[in-house]
Amino acid sequence: MKNYKNVDVDELANIYFNGNVISRNIYFKDGSRKTLGVMLPGEYKFNTKSRELMEIISGKLNLKIQNEDCWKLIKDGMNFNIPKNTSFKADVLELVNYTCS
Repeated sequence: MKNYKNVDVDELANIYFNGNVISRNIYFKDGSRKTLGVMLPGEYKFNTKSRELMEIISGKLNLKIQNEDCWKLIKDGMNFNIPKNTSFKADVLELVNYTCS
């Protein structure tokens, strides 16, 4: 299991979709930030303001990015990029642990 060392962590979690998606921000000494989160099975739509890299640590979901025709199966060990100012849908099939940067 990967560990992050020498980071600051927000005390309060980000809670979405009635508690089915929860994440925490972590801040690195170089000023960069990631979120570490969990998504329970279900269907969710997210909007982005900036470009995001999602890395799936464990679990499985179907992904559909705005303006794309096809759903893609994403599972542990995979990642995907979301353009800024767009949205994406996630149909979470198995509990997902993820990082977002």
